Amino acid sequence: MILRGLAIALALLGTPSYAGLGDALPLDARARVVEYSDLTGWADDNHDAALSVFIETCIDLDDPLWRPLCRVAQHQSSGRAFFELFFRPVLIENNAAPLFTAYYEPEILGSRYQSDTYRYPLYRKPPELKSGEAFVPRRAIEEGGILQGRGLEIAWVADPVDLQFLQIQGSGRIRLPDGSALRVGYGGNNGHAFKSLGNELVRRGIYNRHQVSQQVIRNWVQRNPVEGQDLLMSNPSYVFFRKVSRVPTHKGPLGAMNRSITAHRSLAVDPKYTPLGAPVWLEKSGADPFNRLMIAQDTGSRVKGAQRADIFWGTGIEAGKRAGKIRDGGRMLVLFPIQRAYALETED
Repeated sequence: MILRGLAIALALLGTPSYAGLGDALPLDARARVVEYSDLTGWADDNHDAALSVFIETCIDLDDPLWRPLCRVAQHQSSGRAFFELFFRPVLIENNAAPLFTAYYEPEILGSRYQSDTYRYPLYRKPPELKSGEAFVPRRAIEEGGILQGRGLEIAWVADPVDLQFLQIQGSGRIRLPDGSALRVGYGGNNGHAFKSLGNELVRRGIYNRHQVSQQVIRNWVQRNPVEGQDLLMSNPSYVFFRKVSRVPTHKGPLGAMNRSITAHRSLAVDPKYTPLGAPVWLEKSGADPFNRLMIAQDTGSRVKGAQRADIFWGTGIEAGKRAGKIRDGGRMLVLFPIQRAYALETED
């Protein structure tokens, strides 16, 4: 099967170079092709799992070099052989230090109906707000009530801290009183810059930076309801949501490619340096190091730079606890089709 795929791909790849996914890098980027033998732990990974995740989004890659590889990928019995035959790892760097964090899909308690318990609404984006435009800040929405009574509410939740963490992650599940779940995805924002609640607590002298976590923020707001409300309003950024009904509950949330992402195999990246849909070899250091082939399937407002990525860690409270502890170094390499990999390589 691999050899038949190789013959097909080579025939299809015998074309001139086209502008497309990763065809050009920013001027501050440096790119170097690396051998698979130089990848730490490459032989020990589950490449078949990575191939399955790659197939999830490669069908949407509209590029003359990537399209035939996607067709071949769907008929392979060995993920490792597929990636080694058709791709080369490229180390892309700029002046920023490597940083790898993690994110998750929150699951919080809520209801389709407002009540004394469920008082905090999730809003759809108002129709008058156009993409790229600025809207009113968070305080005007949550305390001023300018969106009330317009039928924009998707659901109501019990905890305002949960709501803001849901907005930070950009998607999640609302666990309803009957045990079912409502999935919501990113639907836009109010155009104001995000300000970290943790950084604000440090700025106010309440905690040192190493003490801050999501649970610490939650507990402090509960103990200090007046000051806690003011803390929540200190972040002017506000995220609107949309219902996501076509994704089965056993699958992950939708990423930037509008396809489900997979825990421990999907990355949020900076698409200026790492094309969406590309395989990425990640060597993460820190307290919980691992080496793994992942797929770039998402983006994030805080994910900027050639050696910057956010790992999707899964759904729910435990995933959130683990994700919040990850802030590590290491390196990542993008797997490009062979022709493009060598075309991107820069001179020293």
